[in-house]
Formats: sequence, structure tokens, C-alpha cells
Amino acid sequence: MARYGKIVYINGPVVKAEGMDDFLMREMVMVGEKKLIGEVISLERGTGTIQVYEETSGLRTGERVTGTGKPLSVKLGPGIITNIFDGIQRPLSKIYQAGGEFIPEGIGLITLDEDKLWDVEILAKEGEYLKSGDVFAQVQETSLVLHKVMVPPGAKGRVKSIVQSGAYSIAETLAVLEDGDKHYELKLAQEWPVRTPRPVDRRMPIQKLLVTGQRVIDTFFPLAKGGTAAIPGGFGTGKTITQHQLAKWSDADIIVYVGCGERGNEMTEVLEDFPKLKDPRTGHPLMDRTVLIANTSNMPVAAREASIYTGITIAEYYRDMGYNVAIMADSTSRWAEALREIAGRLEEMPAEEGYPAYLASRLAQFYERAGYVKNLNGSEGSVTIIGAVSPAGGDFSEPVTQATKRAVGAFLALDRELAHARHFPSINWLSSYSGYTTMLEEWFKDNVASDMLSLREKMLKILHEENKLMDIVKLVGEDVLPDDQRVTLEIAKVIKVGFLQQNAYHEKDAYVEPQEQYSMLKVIEKLYDRAFSAVKKGIPLSKVKDEGLFREIIMMKYNATGNEFFQGIEEKIDQYYDNLERVYKEGARNEG
Repeated sequence: MARYGKIVYINGPVVKAEGMDDFLMREMVMVGEKKLIGEVISLERGTGTIQVYEETSGLRTGERVTGTGKPLSVKLGPGIITNIFDGIQRPLSKIYQAGGEFIPEGIGLITLDEDKLWDVEILAKEGEYLKSGDVFAQVQETSLVLHKVMVPPGAKGRVKSIVQSGAYSIAETLAVLEDGDKHYELKLAQEWPVRTPRPVDRRMPIQKLLVTGQRVIDTFFPLAKGGTAAIPGGFGTGKTITQHQLAKWSDADIIVYVGCGERGNEMTEVLEDFPKLKDPRTGHPLMDRTVLIANTSNMPVAAREASIYTGITIAEYYRDMGYNVAIMADSTSRWAEALREIAGRLEEMPAEEGYPAYLASRLAQFYERAGYVKNLNGSEGSVTIIGAVSPAGGDFSEPVTQATKRAVGAFLALDRELAHARHFPSINWLSSYSGYTTMLEEWFKDNVASDMLSLREKMLKILHEENKLMDIVKLVGEDVLPDDQRVTLEIAKVIKVGFLQQNAYHEKDAYVEPQEQYSMLKVIEKLYDRAFSAVKKGIPLSKVKDEGLFREIIMMKYNATGNEFFQGIEEKIDQYYDNLERVYKEGARNEG
């Protein structure tokens, strides 16, 4: 039975309607004659407040609001990978065909292509008992993704009937489950409400590194599969390119990229570049394992608020198949601004800087949907969330950055001074941190080296010591420092330029395996130990610092070819300092 309300108030994306006693909280509704998509966000004495996900210009009071009986949901099935959606999972290609350059109102909730036929391999048999999450069929969705068709959460029973393997659309029934008096029709696609986390068997400890190939991240501030990270930075510090690098190089099986409120030209660059990129591991197009969700700054603000929930729900769906998924949210600041605008229109009491009081809890709810889990079907999968934050003026004390900092496990703070100095990634090694280092200790021991983390600590200590010494140098100059402290300054320069700085456009330097990162640090450690020892023996710094040797170590990131290469450099270091110490020992003996 159809239920209707009548519009009595319109304020941008916020609409109020009377006669909504039978409507449900968070129910998806169709608003006005154009049937704009909206969501009920409050109910009071028959008056409902609706958040509309489309442009409301032209909407009039007196028009009807029609209930759908279900919450805002996404359709999950084959056809998601390689697609580009708006904030509520409408394919931009279809929108373009229907309305041209801009999104027309009332286009409806078009989602996956219901006419396309997929080559389906049926795995279950008639009479077999299936429970929620069990895989009963599979589809080769792309060259890189085998789509496992699962029993939806809440459904279970014995297979009463099932089709043969063949070509089917997502609208066709493939199997019927019988559980007592209940019957469940199984199709290629299922629907799931975006604000409800998908169920899992249990959450598991975080123990695996998300390999990104970015030295400053993998070695100094590691990310974990199933973990959370924030990349805060002011305008021009490289947030987007850092996320692009992570999307391209990380060893996640599937990437979900959410462009949330970003500038149109920036999202255009993403939409044009991603389809051209090759997956470095397989040589196939990167889009074969990527989903893009684009909600630019000129699109309806309410859909921006929904976009990150659309993204995380899609990520959870592929996690349920046993995949490791990484979701990039760029940026959560624009999402928070959408919350603030809607809260203002709802006349809610503003908190700090006008943001709603529930900002921190909403951010935490989003990041809490990350995790490494055991799925209902017994497989293991993960969702890793990496969110960019765009604080105005680069002020990390503002509410969105602070609330995000409390919710995430890794904080990769981008630095404007480093960016202006063309040092990329411009991740500040003094203000960044990762809470996953100790969790990943066994992984580093098993996959890289037993002393990887102690070596990391030693390098970080040198960088922190250099920071303290630079305060003195700025006041009185470097010449007043003893030679052992000047060695620290020189080695810190080698670490910064030769290790932390990385060229995203250089074929060799764009991606570096963790084992090679370790070998590079071992070379730098050898240089530091031998130089420090030589200075302590009274050899002047001018002799200890050999320009050619230091330059070769800084440039090794462009020339490394394997273990023999690094062993050769270490032998050069030993040879140089052995000769240097022998000469000075003989000179001291002759003087004596």
C-alpha cells in the first residue's frame, strides 16, 4: 500500500513534509513530481524531515513524498568493478547519456546494468544447505577479479531449485532456498543499506603490512591491512597524488576511490588517468580492480554526505568474498563540510567552528568499518581506510583533523615546507606516527629482516637529533658544533634525500619492495657507523665526508639492481674508511 506525505517546507536539500506518520526513520523516499531521491532523517508528530540527494530547484510545496519501504541502499553484484558512480551509486556514463554534461533531476536510482548478460558458473547443487555468505556461483567480472556470488545476509536454507551454468542478467533468479515456510530467491545481485555495516563472523588481529612501495610509509609509518590512516595536509601538499600512489602500488586486491567534494578538474584528472594506468603486478589495466565514486564540489551536497557510505559498503561486499580492499576517501573534510551545511539547514546547535556536535562520532563510525575479518563463509578479508583531510590553512588543530586523529591508527602529516622544497611524498617524519608498528613486528621479521624495526628506530633517532641540532645551527651556525654532531646532520641529509624523498614518475623509484628498503637503510647505517667512528678517532669531518661516496649513496635509489649492488656499496664504504683510518694512524705514528 502506497504511503504519501505532502511537502510543506523546502530549504536547499532539506525538505519537510506532513502526513508521514507511517514512514520509517532512514527510509528512502521519492520527493515531488520528479521523484527526487531522498532519505528520512527525522520524524516528529507526523512531520518528517528529508535529506534530498539531488538538486531541489523547481520543487514546490504541496507536491507528494512517496515512501519506498526500504533504507538508502546500494545494489551489489557484477558490474561494480571498472565503473564510475556518483555519490549514491548511479553510473556517470548512464547519467551522461540521459542528461549530458550535468546530472538531471529525477533520473531515478539507476544502478547496475540489468540487461547485460554475465557468464555464470554455478557451484551449488540442488538439495545442498546454504547459509548467509556461502558462495553458490561465480562470475569472471574482470581480468583481475573473480566475483563470488554469495547468499545475502539473513538468508539460509536448502536449495529447492537452481539453474545450470550459463549466461544470466543480475535481475534473473538463479536459485531458490527453502527454510521451513520461508523462501529466498537468489540472484547475481543483492541490496544492502549503506549505513549498516555488513555482518562478519569475527574480527581478527591486524598482523599484515599493506605494502605500498613508498619508503617513508612502509618503513617509517607502516599501514596495515584492515587498518585506518589519515593523510592531512594543506592545499598543494600532495594529498591526492599520495593517494593515487597508494591506489596504484598498494598490494590490495581491490581499490575503491571516493572523490568526495573535490574540485571538478581534479576528479576529471583521476577519471582520465586511472583508465590509462597499468596494474604494475599484472600488466592489466588498473581499472580492472578499481571502483571510482565521484562527487565533485558542484554536485548536490547531500549526496556527498552519502558517498563515503556508498564506498565503504562496496568495499565490505568485496571483503566478504575474501579480498583485501583499500578505500581512499578524498577528502573527509569536504564530507564534514556537507554535514555542517545540512546541520545548519536543520537548525541544529553548532559546535566548534560550526560543525555539528556529532562530527567526531560520525567520523569514528566510518573508520570503525575498517578491519581484518573472518567472513561468514570462512574466508579472510580486509578493508583498509585511507582518508585525506584538508584543514583550512594547514591548521591541524581544527576539528576535522583532531577528530580524525582520534579515530585512525596511522597519521601521515603532510608538510607545506617540504612540498615547497619539492620533497615528495611531503610526509613530515616528526609529526607523523603509526600505531601499527608493534603489531607488524612479526611480519617484518618473517618477510624482511629481524632487525628491521630496530634499524627504523635508529634512523628516526638520527632525524629527531638533527631537528634539535638545527635549532642551534639557525642561531649560531653549523661551525660551532663538534664533528660527531655534524656527522649526524650529514647522515640525516642522506636519509631525507636518498631514502625519504621518492620520485613518483621515475620507473625505478616509484615503487620499492620492503626488502630493498631494508637494504638501503643498511647501507646508510653502515655509512653512519663508519663516519661516526672515524670522527671519534680524531679524523676531521672534511676527510670523513667524501663527496663522491655520499653522492653515490644518495643516488642508489635510482640505480639499485639487487643484493649484490648493495653489498658492493657497503664494501666501498668499508674500503674508504679502512684506508682513511690507516693513513691517519700511520700519520699519528710518524708524528709520534
